[in-house]
Amino acid sequence: MRDARNGFLALLALMAQYLTLNETGQTAGARIDPPLELHAPIPDISKCRQLIVVTTDGWKAVSATIQRFQRTRGAQMSWQKVGKPFSGVIGCRGFAWGIGLHGTGEAGAPRKKEGDESSPAGVFRLFSVFGLANSTQVRYLRFPYQQITATTEAIDDPQSRYYNRIVDRAAITHPDWSSSESMLRVGGPYRCGVMIEHNWRPRPGFGSCIFLHIWDSARRGTVGCTAVSSADLEQLLHWLDAQKNPLIVQLPSPEYFRLRQFWELP
Repeated sequence: MRDARNGFLALLALMAQYLTLNETGQTAGARIDPPLELHAPIPDISKCRQLIVVTTDGWKAVSATIQRFQRTRGAQMSWQKVGKPFSGVIGCRGFAWGIGLHGTGEAGAPRKKEGDESSPAGVFRLFSVFGLANSTQVRYLRFPYQQITATTEAIDDPQSRYYNRIVDRAAITHPDWSSSESMLRVGGPYRCGVMIEHNWRPRPGFGSCIFLHIWDSARRGTVGCTAVSSADLEQLLHWLDAQKNPLIVQLPSPEYFRLRQFWELP
């Protein structure tokens, strides 16, 4: 009888675990370290015709150089620079390997965690543009757009099924998070920006809500995003085209040049 009861309790525990699975297939709030790995090659790069490259002098550096590249026929054509490089800043703790198209990173280097104030290193897709303007004011965009309102929140609670997403609280019947960022209250830096697909099938605790947005200062790092001047971001947004499968590469310069050939980067 005891064995049967224990078996029944085990079954209930499994059912409870199943019911807590979030939309990405991960158990809500469970932190399971993914194995370290780097993919080579990265198939998405061969399909990409627009590339944003963000580099720093080293893992701990905060000042970044950003260069746009494009090509006309995918991997068959060489990369061409678009405009001049411009300045940016990353997380105030520098870079740490994030989770993206490149994999999860390498041993011996920092690894991105929630709240560590580092920016994710790696290769990532871009999800959408967000901003304070209404859709009629950004008709030039060739990218999905989400307007920020008083109820727009960026969810950084690893326990939430909405972890690592921008949501409209007013549209959610049962908000399940205890920690989030009101994007409207942030103001200037979020006047416009791009959401980066870091940790996109969210692994709780490995970093959330990573953006490319307007900086507060050219001398001060962020809490994990990449930031640039409003003029440079506006120019970048006019250039971005979702049909060209744009990607962003973020790496310390020594890592970029070491991986450049493997990943077919400019």
